[in-house]
Amino acid sequence: MKSKNIKIVLIVSAIILTIPLIAMQLTTEVDWTTMDFVIAAMLLVGSGLIISLIIEKVQNSTQRIVAIIGIVLLLILTWAEMAVGIFGTPLAGS
Repeated sequence: MKSKNIKIVLIVSAIILTIPLIAMQLTTEVDWTTMDFVIAAMLLVGSGLIISLIIEKVQNSTQRIVAIIGIVLLLILTWAEMAVGIFGTPLAGS
């Protein structure tokens, strides 16, 4: 994997993580702990690196799109489960 792709993933992840950081300064509705930021960073960076690897290695564009959509859906479902517990697993938040 190219170091340029890794830098892009890290920068995009950092930008996404600044959204709740800024929101915490403006409202009491957002109350993230350090662990929340660590877990979110792991999810975002991990997903980003997997997507980058898929883009680099999978040649068939249809397979590439399906794989990326699958990773994004898995990220969204995991994030939602950890935030509000839509499935009721031990990972459920709130």
